[in-house]
Amino acid sequence: MNSRAEKFAGVDGAKGAWVVAVFDGSGLTWTGCSSVAEVLEHTRDCARVGVDMPLSLPVDGYRISELEAKAFLGRARSSIFHTPVVDVLDASTYEHACALSRSITGKAISKQTWHILPAVQSWREADFDPDIYVEVHPECSFRAMSPTTTFASKKSGRGVGQRLAALGRWSGHLDLDDLPDGPVVDDFLDAAAAAWSARRFHVGEHRTFGTADASDRIVA
Repeated sequence: MNSRAEKFAGVDGAKGAWVVAVFDGSGLTWTGCSSVAEVLEHTRDCARVGVDMPLSLPVDGYRISELEAKAFLGRARSSIFHTPVVDVLDASTYEHACALSRSITGKAISKQTWHILPAVQSWREADFDPDIYVEVHPECSFRAMSPTTTFASKKSGRGVGQRLAALGRWSGHLDLDDLPDGPVVDDFLDAAAAAWSARRFHVGEHRTFGTADASDRIVA
């Protein structure tokens, strides 16, 4: 088996930058990247890459993938916020973005959504293979990874411990000795969960929310 088939990665946004978790078949390591271009370079030898960022945007309304993922998460559905319609990317201010969204969907966007729009745009402008780089939602990944666990908030000590335990059962080794500066603990956990889903997608064990192709798809 070549090296490309042996490596999988997960990507999570981290305060204007990115954290990338790479699984090489025996353990997980993490790297910080300053741009999407750097992420693509760092992961170019990976068989599949899971990205915790919207890789498709609706023209109007809500994405089916997000509605299905919310239903899957049940009480934890609030961890998924709806992706804005594509026209919102043209907005120059938050107020303008809300007005555009209201004119199309009847609802404004959240401040959280507004703050991730530059990251969404960066991925839209990037040149990547949508069959290699797939959208994931880490909370769906953790739920699929450990379906009997009632996960506490990823911001809590209990939630961190639950997620580390789930990841440890998968990877066998977590290299936590030399983590990059900048990302907080849930960024590392979410990137690792994205790598888990990327591997699942590669071997055909994944769960799909939305469409089978990349037009409106989240995998777990």
